[in-house]
Amino acid sequence: MMACFLGSSALAMTTETAADRTVAPLNSSATDVAAAGGNFSALVPLAGEAYQTTIMGRRIAIPARNRDNVLALTLGATAYTPKLGGDSVLPIAALYWKQRWDSWWTRDVIALFVNEMDVAKSYGRFQLLGHLENNTVPSADVNIKDGREVTSSSVIWGTVSGWLGAGYRMPVAPWQADNDLRVQLFYHAGYFYDARTGDTGSTVHLPPDTYQHGLRLRVRYDGLLRNIMELPHQGVAWGGDLELTRRDTWSDSTFGGLLFTSGDTRDYLKFSGYVIGAMGIPGLSERHRFVGYLHGGVSPMGKLDRFSSFRAGGGPFPNESDDLYRLPYPGALFNNFGVTDYVVGTLEYRLQLAFFLYLHLRGSFAWGGNRPDYDTTKGLRLRLTSSDGEAFSVGLTSGFIADSQLYLEYSYDSKLLRNGRDGSSVMLLWSKSF
Repeated sequence: MMACFLGSSALAMTTETAADRTVAPLNSSATDVAAAGGNFSALVPLAGEAYQTTIMGRRIAIPARNRDNVLALTLGATAYTPKLGGDSVLPIAALYWKQRWDSWWTRDVIALFVNEMDVAKSYGRFQLLGHLENNTVPSADVNIKDGREVTSSSVIWGTVSGWLGAGYRMPVAPWQADNDLRVQLFYHAGYFYDARTGDTGSTVHLPPDTYQHGLRLRVRYDGLLRNIMELPHQGVAWGGDLELTRRDTWSDSTFGGLLFTSGDTRDYLKFSGYVIGAMGIPGLSERHRFVGYLHGGVSPMGKLDRFSSFRAGGGPFPNESDDLYRLPYPGALFNNFGVTDYVVGTLEYRLQLAFFLYLHLRGSFAWGGNRPDYDTTKGLRLRLTSSDGEAFSVGLTSGFIADSQLYLEYSYDSKLLRNGRDGSSVMLLWSKSF
């Protein structure tokens, strides 16, 4: 149903073949990293670094690579059992392009119906910024109850928006390609549309299509040192987004008898943030790592509705600097469920089996406020409830032939994704940079 849309959820894996922008001389040496406080040894090859090792008597030499100019493709699929909504298998596809010139920089993720493009013009540490994104999936968005689609909740909707702004960017330790502090302020303007389908329930009354605009403050700090597969090895990253939005033309709307008034939902303020940290395990070698992820969001002003709520989704966990904000939950579809307030925490243990092969074990806990919960016994009835859930996953990240990469993960969710029913999924992704 959402195959092309899922392409953008492969962003992290796409960019695991090349991380973000250079803020220090390209391919800083391992000695430079160690001097800056990084944790380096011959056991763990670092992203972008030249590396040499011996396997079964054969000498392996990996040249240094430019992490600043990248064209990459990700292809794959996720299988669900039981079905997640109406889907048992969903393909994934995304194209990633990043390029830096003397004072210009661009980063683009293309996935047909869901795309995002960024451009920056630098004047020293100050930048002029532009951003364009669209979420225009032509298939219906349907809520899920007990693992099944609530067909009468079916709605087609989408957004297109452009941002213009300015920011400040400063390099930080350990001085690798993606280590910086960024503070950015945008004015954003766009268009929202929605439409009924043949399955939409009679008690669903949609708001009008409208222009929408507002302000967005964005802060990013990335102090992570990454390994050869672009996975966090050591350090801390954090960030936050504050978004104020007004719908130009708006009205009351109802979903399953529940009223969302224009006065409550026309203007809204959202704040979301994250902290990610990676560290070694005392008494064990560098091959053993703990990685923690914490994401949270609140809506202190206005009442979020189906179209303005935070959206959690699946795909590989975010590791690229510009993707760390993304709210991950193992086994989810892209933008699988909407919430007005949330906390999602994950603890990961990772083991380096070989210089190109990494095993991870993850446990995730999520709480979401005001999630949609439907009762269809006497027509479509909607209520908003708070719910929590746990998910567990095991996976492998591996180098592959022709300098490509494979990602394989099994996930189990207790009840959150299927809104009351447990389930499992298997995801396989292949990524290649050119």
